[in-house]
Amino acid sequence: MRRFSALSVATLAFGFTFLYLPILLLVVTSFNASRLTTTWGGVSLRWYEAVLSNAQLIDSAWTSLRIAAASATLATLLGTLAAVALARSRFPGRTLLLAMSYAPLVMPEVITGLSLLMLFVALGMERGFWTVTFAHVTVTMCFVTIVVEARLASFDRSLEEAALDLGATPARAFRLVTLPLIAPAVAAGWMLAFILSLDDLVIASFTSGPGATTLPMRIYSQARLGVSPEINALCSLLVGFVGLGLVVALFVAKFASDKGPSSKGIR
Repeated sequence: MRRFSALSVATLAFGFTFLYLPILLLVVTSFNASRLTTTWGGVSLRWYEAVLSNAQLIDSAWTSLRIAAASATLATLLGTLAAVALARSRFPGRTLLLAMSYAPLVMPEVITGLSLLMLFVALGMERGFWTVTFAHVTVTMCFVTIVVEARLASFDRSLEEAALDLGATPARAFRLVTLPLIAPAVAAGWMLAFILSLDDLVIASFTSGPGATTLPMRIYSQARLGVSPEINALCSLLVGFVGLGLVVALFVAKFASDKGPSSKGIR
């Protein structure tokens, strides 16, 4: 077994410290009874109680969760179909579609948000819940496409061909054989799209309207006046929620991978 060198251990420790120490400090200060983050006033849950009784924060959180769930679901559906088309077919315009799938990854969010705003204004769409959702689908769909396409690149087509030989239609073979095998990638794509939507500030700022203030927008507007312990408590709750979601996604992906396809019901 290859042993870690002192430099490797030091580099790894520095990396984890740089990534997780700020989050740890955020969680610790959320339990501070004092309003000043620089002064420790004892352990208290008063800021969590304040968050749960703040109607504006709760409404913004609920809006962000609904937008993230809707956009992640649409992005996963469209991204999976695009990945299947790119991985399985050779058609005119494939190179253009592939380039368009990667473009949002390198496009600055300010340009994306401004262009989507101009599109919605040109179409006469009232900015609100659905404009933010469609904007997030546009951005997150490419992530789903890349994740699922990478899984399809190593997919064994002989399993699907065996299902077709047993009398299954192409749609049935995809549903009973292909989809269970790529389910971990699909689940990972959905979770990635959900987190990216939940975290977005720039694009939502351009495409949102009255009654569609997302949680990052609410946090940013309040943080400009000074970071309060309520914001620390709210961010700690988000960290816990995202962490729990990742654990659930890992279990679901592992279960889907272990279960795999079966020949039952192919005919």
